[in-house]
Parts: sequence; C-alpha cells; structure tokens
Amino acid sequence: MTDMPKSTILVVDDDAGHRGMLLTLLADWGYRLEGAQDGETAVALCRSQPFDLVLMDVRMTGISGLEALAEIKAGQPDLPVVIMTAYSDVKAAVEAIKSGAYDYLTKPLDFDNLRQALARALDHAALRHENKALQETLAASLDTGDMICRSPAMRQVMRSLAAIAPSEATVLITGESGTGKELIAKAIHNNSQRRRGPFVAVNCAALTESLLESELFGHERGAFTGAEGRRKGRFQSADKGTIFLDEIGEISAATQSRLLRVLQEREIQPLGSDQTIKIDARVLVATHRDLARDVEQGRFRQDVFYRLNVVALHLPPLRGRPEDIPLLAGYFLRKFAQKNHKQVKSFTPAAMRRLQAHSWPGNVRELENAVERAVVLLAGDYVEERDLPPALMPGQVERAAPDDVPAGMMTLEEVERRTIMAALEAARGNKSEAARRLGITRKTLHAKLRSYMES
Repeated sequence: MTDMPKSTILVVDDDAGHRGMLLTLLADWGYRLEGAQDGETAVALCRSQPFDLVLMDVRMTGISGLEALAEIKAGQPDLPVVIMTAYSDVKAAVEAIKSGAYDYLTKPLDFDNLRQALARALDHAALRHENKALQETLAASLDTGDMICRSPAMRQVMRSLAAIAPSEATVLITGESGTGKELIAKAIHNNSQRRRGPFVAVNCAALTESLLESELFGHERGAFTGAEGRRKGRFQSADKGTIFLDEIGEISAATQSRLLRVLQEREIQPLGSDQTIKIDARVLVATHRDLARDVEQGRFRQDVFYRLNVVALHLPPLRGRPEDIPLLAGYFLRKFAQKNHKQVKSFTPAAMRRLQAHSWPGNVRELENAVERAVVLLAGDYVEERDLPPALMPGQVERAAPDDVPAGMMTLEEVERRTIMAALEAARGNKSEAARRLGITRKTLHAKLRSYMES
C-alpha cells in the first residue's frame, strides 16, 4: 500500500513510552508528527493547528478518548480519528465508531494493520477533500445534477461535456447498462442554450415498433386501431428543448428510416397524416450496444449511425473507475437514509472495502440498489458487511477472515486470534453475537480473549 508522506498525524496517548514508540515508528514511515499526553491537550491542538489524522487511545487520564473524540469531531467533522483500545475494551471502540471515529485498532498493535489503517483513513480524507474541491469547481461552470466523480476517466467525460453542451450537435452516449447515460444527457441539456426548454426522455427498448413510432411522431385519429383522438408526439413535446432517445440500438429498420428524416430535415410526419411538422429539438441518443459493429453486421443503418454519431461520449463502467465508489456510495447512503427517515451515519471500513472489491456488473445502478437495500434493512447506525447484498459476499468464511493475510504466513494461533477479533469487529463488540458467528460458546470466547491479554 502506498504511504502518505508529509501527512501530519497527532498521536494521543497518556502512556509516554507507548506514545514515544509510535512517534518514532510513524516518523520512520515518513509522517509529520505531533504528540499529546492527554485528551485536553489533543482537543486544544486540534483547535490551534491543522492535522490530517488523529491516532488516539481510548483510556486516558482526564477526559477519555471518547470525550476528546466528540469535541474534535464537533469542530472538525471531516478529520479522521483512529482509536486504539485494549482487547478487553472493544465495546468502547464500537462506541467510538458510532461517535465518528474512522476505525479502531486493538493493543498490542499489529504494525502492518496500523500502517494500512492510517493509509486508508488518510486516503479517505483526501478523497473527500478532493471531491469537495472538484464539485465546487464543476458547480462554478457546470450544472452536474446528481453526477459525482473523482476518477480521471469521469473527469475527462466532464471536460468533454463542458465542451459539447453549448453546441447544437447530436450526441451519441455509449456505455454499459447502469452507467448513468440519462444523467449525462440531462447534464448536457442543463448546460445548453436549451436548458429553459423541456427535457423529454424516451426508452426505445420499452415499446413495440408501432407504439414507439406513435410515441415519437404522434398520430391522427383513426391512424390505427385504438387511435381515438389526435396525439402529439415526443418530438413536438420537446420543442425548444432536448429529446433523449435511450437504447437507440433497439429500434427497427422502419423506425430508423423515419428517424433519419427527422435528423436530416428536422421535420416529422405523424402517423395517419399527410402533413409534415417542423420540429426544433436537440437530439441526444444512448445505447449499450456497439453500433459500429451493428452497422458492419447489417443490424443498423449506416446513414442513421453517421447522423447520430456527430459527437460521441463514452461512459466507463464502474469497475473502471473504483475511485468513484466511496463517493457514490456515500451519496446514495445519504439519499436513502433521508428517504427512509433513518439516522445512518456511514459504512464501516470493512463494508466499504467490500464495496470497493466488487466488480459491479450492473454499474452505478447496481451500487445504488445495494445501498438502498442496506439502508432499508439496517437496524443500527452503520452499514456493516452483513448488511450488504449476498452477491457482494462470496462466502461466510470470508466475512470473518482477517485482512486478506495468507494463512501460511501466520501461526495457527495468530490465524485464530485475528479471526476472533474480526468476528468481534463485525459483531460491533457483542460477544454473544461474535461467539455465534464463530460457532463457539461465549465462555470459550472469553477464555480466548483472556489468553490474548495475558500473552
């Protein structure tokens, strides 16, 4: 894992020896450091100078780590705090997580785990700051709606969008299902000269050929069975605005022919009418298909393709922009927590790692559905691994496994210890629940924990 050199960390511990050891170790890892011997000093330092992270013990003289955490987070809610605690005090660590701590580590510290935890917390904080700055930059020039991004691939999309939007060009938006093609179309409309006009979206794959033509071009009374009156089509409804044709690759050859006339002549002919109507609507289209290949194989008209492909904009799949997963997940969490009237604070670090490890074949839509499911079923304040959909959990053993450390590199005792501590973390300090997950009695679990404390 990449180190985060030059980040400034405040180490808070009333044990002078342990604090000194941490300051020496973290200095060797390239961090800038400040030490504090108690919670009061830590709070005062956080108010007087900037830190990138706080590493703090729970049990201290004077105010406790939990009290210091509350005061620090009240003034700097985005400052990541990693808590240190003894094995016997996991409950206090869980309370710290509920109060806003990013993560907790158990003493005696595993230095590899410490290094990884610090890097994760600092990366998470940097991501939040970077996204805030990016959104402020975009907000100054673009109306991005619900689009959230940090990845280089999506930043390039946003730069292209900024150049495309003011024009009148037809745009072909491509990408896998669920990547957010309609959001991009709305953003193009909202940043165009037509933004005060209507935005009309049509899913071409959801309608039969006859219904689609009637929907797009309108019809006269008696044009077909059931046409009891005249109806205005979507192209007319989009006058002075934008029409978005989603899944354009699914339309029939006959509908392609009618669409070509619209693109060339900017006029439509309603079904059952011998009159043409001029239309003034910008055309945006989207597809998950490879239209160029469909043209080669005779499934899509070449002349229509060239008319649609004036400007192309490709959206990368979510697996190709993993940097966006925490941002999107956090956005959906807040959205569905508000919708369902729940006070959900965040994801546990383990749950977020699980989200980032998934390949997301359904892209952003799948992530949105996964977060909504977790929020709806959640009883606590934090989304844990067990709250995520089964598709994200390859096996129950994996849920309680230590942090992907090969078993061959550890003793059997160490494998057992890490598995038990991972189960305690997943159970949020509830020993009965952890024992149930491990398949042992609560008495056995207590005995194991006592042995770890004594060793």
